[in-house]
Amino acid sequence: MTDTTSQLDVAAIDLDTAEPSTWSAATWFAVLSMAATSFALVSAEFLPAGLLTPLAHDLGITEGTAGQVVTATASVGAVTALLSNVLIGRLNRKTVLVSLSALAIGSNILAALATDFWLLLLGRAGLGIALSGFWALSVAVVARLVGANATGRGMAIVTLGVSLATIAAPSLGALISDWLGWRTAMAVTAGLAALAMLLQALSLPTLPASTSNSLADVFSLTRRRGIQLGMLAILLLMTGHFAGSVYVRPFLEKVTLLETRSIAVALLGFGIASVIGNVAGGRMADASIRLALVVTAALMAFAALSLVLWGAHSGIAFGLVTLWGFAFGMAPVVLPTNLSRGAPDALEAAGSLMVVSFQVAISIGAVFGGYIVDHYGAVGPLTLTAVLAASTLALASVQPRS
Repeated sequence: MTDTTSQLDVAAIDLDTAEPSTWSAATWFAVLSMAATSFALVSAEFLPAGLLTPLAHDLGITEGTAGQVVTATASVGAVTALLSNVLIGRLNRKTVLVSLSALAIGSNILAALATDFWLLLLGRAGLGIALSGFWALSVAVVARLVGANATGRGMAIVTLGVSLATIAAPSLGALISDWLGWRTAMAVTAGLAALAMLLQALSLPTLPASTSNSLADVFSLTRRRGIQLGMLAILLLMTGHFAGSVYVRPFLEKVTLLETRSIAVALLGFGIASVIGNVAGGRMADASIRLALVVTAALMAFAALSLVLWGAHSGIAFGLVTLWGFAFGMAPVVLPTNLSRGAPDALEAAGSLMVVSFQVAISIGAVFGGYIVDHYGAVGPLTLTAVLAASTLALASVQPRS
């Protein structure tokens, strides 16, 4: 148990419990408020995928230009992640989290009311700040809520919101947009953020800062071997995932020769499996983080390589896409927990490096995946996924046992 934990309001949360079955009602309420926040923030992040056409038409811009609202969110998030724990200083972490949710509310309202592209970008930039700040603090806060020995399972509950948002946001956003307009869909995400803020205010105990990080403190962590390996694991596995997963649909269209309805079913299987993988990843990460990393990378490598080799068969393709979804569901739990083990005394600073690693991996994966699919066809990105996931396996072999 770190010094950070000792400052938690133990009257509200029992820190000595490691099993979810023994968590108090207050602990569950607090962790679920964090999950609600992740769902609200990630829903807002992924929402534009289902709104681009009406949004672009209404603002008088091209769909390609409208797509840059996603880039703005990620870019601002990557920069903010480095500075977030420096800027918040010694502020109470509960106050910070509630304030970030308030920022998300304002950002989503601004985006919903935007009369031109630049106001929309400003709103999305605010969302990027809220996202990066939340995730940079998430592991440290969860560890304080549930105890160090149950961080994996606590994070599994929090990142369950990510899996659910990934499934729901684009499709529900498109439906709401068709019925009531894209602005209403944006406004709904403001309502979700308001609900999350209320839950945080009611459930989170006081979380006084145990340290005030400087940018030098954050960068100094990169000299630790555990942090280096943790960041490299995120860069390898997530670059591979985002290089290939974006182009799963073209692969299923051109190689497996599936129709749109069948592709939708396959992607639904991916999403459902990711929820199950999320839960499994949490339990495995607490038992052995090295084993959890090995299993996550091995399943993703096997699924991607097998799709390349045998993905022309529809039944096999369905099963392998589902297996990939299971591995992807494990990753948002296993990778941050793995990195945090390298700095148990500096979880907030490590959280900043974790967020930066994820954002860089997403950007690199999208760029390389796009280049490869344009020059080598739909099979190319999946081959890169298999290679990078297999490289993560090799990296896991030098991880310390835990």
